[in-house]
Amino acid sequence: MSAATRLPAALAARVNFGFRAPKVAPRFMAAVPLTPEHGVIAHMAASILLDYPTPQRQRQFSLVRSGVIQLPDPLREAFDAFFTAIDGWSEQELATHFTAIFDLKRKCCPYLTYYAAGDTRRRGMALVRFVEAYRAAGWQVDADELPDYLPMVLEFSALSDSPIAQELLSAHRDGIEVLRTALEKFDSPYAHLARAVSLSLPEIDDETRERYLDLVNEGPPSETVGMTYLGNLKPFSAHANEVR
Repeated sequence: MSAATRLPAALAARVNFGFRAPKVAPRFMAAVPLTPEHGVIAHMAASILLDYPTPQRQRQFSLVRSGVIQLPDPLREAFDAFFTAIDGWSEQELATHFTAIFDLKRKCCPYLTYYAAGDTRRRGMALVRFVEAYRAAGWQVDADELPDYLPMVLEFSALSDSPIAQELLSAHRDGIEVLRTALEKFDSPYAHLARAVSLSLPEIDDETRERYLDLVNEGPPSETVGMTYLGNLKPFSAHANEVR
């Protein structure tokens, strides 16, 4: 009889021989073809609704709800599901839920570089790339939020006609999918908004799918040792476009 066999079951479960559990395969979202106008509406709506629900933000909800009516059915239904889920919630209840989900759940982080760099020194470099990307598109970050804040990136996508906006989202698609999966796991109303964002983006490739599965199962990195991946976002250089 081996030593592991003699151990009580609770202790034997702690013996680590390097085995890895099979990866959990969350469900994937099929892309919904959007016109440029629909893309603007979807990303601006998601930007407003995914931001911290201050009283001022919540006063915009009715306008957003009327605006998403014209979106293709899968996206409209996702936004409608969010509004249905929070129906009857007070302003304070929604704000409390937002904080409990996005501030306290590791896999529900609304900052996109966190999924590639985690709480490591490399995250600073990843954030610099975001700032460079905005500047290369002719935009200047002038906000209290970090540049990788998902609502900010979605607003940039809605307001900018630069292809860089889509590059930012595509380069961090795995993180967006991890966020969606985690929100679904916690049965948060915000899962419907993350689903709408996923539906508005192109389908993911095999490499992104693999990183997504790793992040879903293992979470963002917490150590810098041996870590080289910073996301797929290439370095940008600001050009002579007028800063908006």
